[in-house]
Amino acid sequence: MSKAIITVVGMDTVGIIARVCTYLAESKINILDISQTIIQEYFNMMMIVDYSSTEKDFGTVVDDLEALGDEIGVRIRCQKEEIFTKMHRI
Repeated sequence: MSKAIITVVGMDTVGIIARVCTYLAESKINILDISQTIIQEYFNMMMIVDYSSTEKDFGTVVDDLEALGDEIGVRIRCQKEEIFTKMHRI
């Protein structure tokens, strides 16, 4: 299994979850866990995904998600699980 962490942050608007999940489904990337909150008008979502079934290169997925974020007005970041874990270790 190849896991990645996807974070989505920005102003809340209709369809953020739908657009991100549609991209992941079309790319054969499985959502293993998802958490999202809205505080006032600010949207925050964190996902753990398995990208082992996608035919896309990991770098392409990262670029596609960043472009999708630009399109819908949020910041989307995708990192391999091991990198995310090392960056956020106390």
